[in-house]
Amino acid sequence: MTLTSLLQGVAVVLALEGIVYAVAPEAMRRALVVLITAPESRLRAGGLVAAALGVGLAWLLDGR
Repeated sequence: MTLTSLLQGVAVVLALEGIVYAVAPEAMRRALVVLITAPESRLRAGGLVAAALGVGLAWLLDGR
């Protein structure tokens, strides 16, 4: 994986997040309220799962 690939991935994430905010801002606002009230342990576990899935998917897509 090159730095360019990493930056392309970040660009895709930013684009998708921007689309969600543009299309459904009220849903995003409600989601943020849920995040604020969620326990720290749940946020940490969700973050670790998301990070592991992201790394795993990037590794699979690398094709080496």
